[in-house]
Amino acid sequence: MKPPFLASLLMPRLPFYYGWVVLACVCLAGFARQGPAVAVLSVFVTPMTQDFGWSRTAISGAVSLGGVLAAVISPVIGPMLDRRGARLVLCLAVLGVGLATMALSLVQSLAAFYLLFCFARMVWAGPYDLGLYGALNAWFVARRQTAVSIATLAQMSGLVALPIVAQLAMRDGGWRSGWVAVGACVLLVGFLPAWLLLVRRPEDVGLAADRVAGAGAAPEPRFSRAAAMRTPAFWLLSLYTVLVFPVQAGVSLHQAPHLIERGLAPITAASAVAVFSAMSAVASFGVGFLPRRWPVRHGLLLAAVLLGIGSFALIGVGAAHDAMIAGGLFGLGIGSLMTLLPVAWADYFGRESYGAIRGVALSLQVLAQAAGPVLSGVLRDSTGTYTLSLLVFGTLASLAALVALAARQPPAIAAR
Repeated sequence: MKPPFLASLLMPRLPFYYGWVVLACVCLAGFARQGPAVAVLSVFVTPMTQDFGWSRTAISGAVSLGGVLAAVISPVIGPMLDRRGARLVLCLAVLGVGLATMALSLVQSLAAFYLLFCFARMVWAGPYDLGLYGALNAWFVARRQTAVSIATLAQMSGLVALPIVAQLAMRDGGWRSGWVAVGACVLLVGFLPAWLLLVRRPEDVGLAADRVAGAGAAPEPRFSRAAAMRTPAFWLLSLYTVLVFPVQAGVSLHQAPHLIERGLAPITAASAVAVFSAMSAVASFGVGFLPRRWPVRHGLLLAAVLLGIGSFALIGVGAAHDAMIAGGLFGLGIGSLMTLLPVAWADYFGRESYGAIRGVALSLQVLAQAAGPVLSGVLRDSTGTYTLSLLVFGTLASLAALVALAARQPPAIAAR
């Protein structure tokens, strides 16, 4: 496939591997991804409900519905990613998110809000995720963990910056100006670099993906989706996903209300959430520099253990330092999970059909994420506390740790 003109012009003049340019494009697109993130939407909840009289539940439902739609579309988008490369998928994702969030400034009804936000959230959870990690995994093998960790950190920086962008715009022009600012930021930061510089894979331009040098380096796996689904590793990684992502979403959303119910001041609860976020960023960056000779399943095991310990520790929180420790441990688990799981899918099954394989797994992931907050809320309403939900989440994380231990990389002979 012919690369973009600017990429063809730039590539021969670079004194370093072109994959680092691809990583820079992915980082910018990942920063821009957060337009429809929950943290951004939270800035708009109060002014929009005041203007329209909508309930908080009505607005929150758009987040879950968008995730369900992503579960439907991801298996369809995955094979297109493998055929056409990440450039088309990622650029369409940036355009979709940017234009939809800008158009939210025009809504006059709940139906219009659902139409636009559910679309943006669907793209955020499905095609955008596939495009980002598809691009990275096509260009990086030996340094895959490092590349993914840097890209994950860029996404987290967008999660910090875009709510601030929205809030600053809203200060002078109201919530409608806030959505325009968010959408414009998505388009300006995310689109042009990806459109002008992304190349499908190094083999298209006569390069080879970075590899561990030496005659003893293992050959890269090459699984089709059908072949991958015949391996125990595919189903074990899928089971790990189903077990661990309700924990990730359920505890993250309800962490602050639980701490307040335990008698901590709101500012203390907010500080614990800040520690949780900071530790997530530290872990997501740090695990990228683990030696590649260490099995990635051991990292997934550690992530699940940290999530389990953090969930159980939150149950008995009674003081500020307890909340900081529990939140920090949980955050370390989240950051490790978000970086290592995309790496595991690529390491186990290769680059050739990554989109098709990851598309199936991503459907399970977004459905599991949607189930976590609902489960936590139902158990809280039925028992009056978050204790039972945290016990359930800690148990799920413990089971996920056992599954990770069993999820060994499949033999390459099973490929195709």
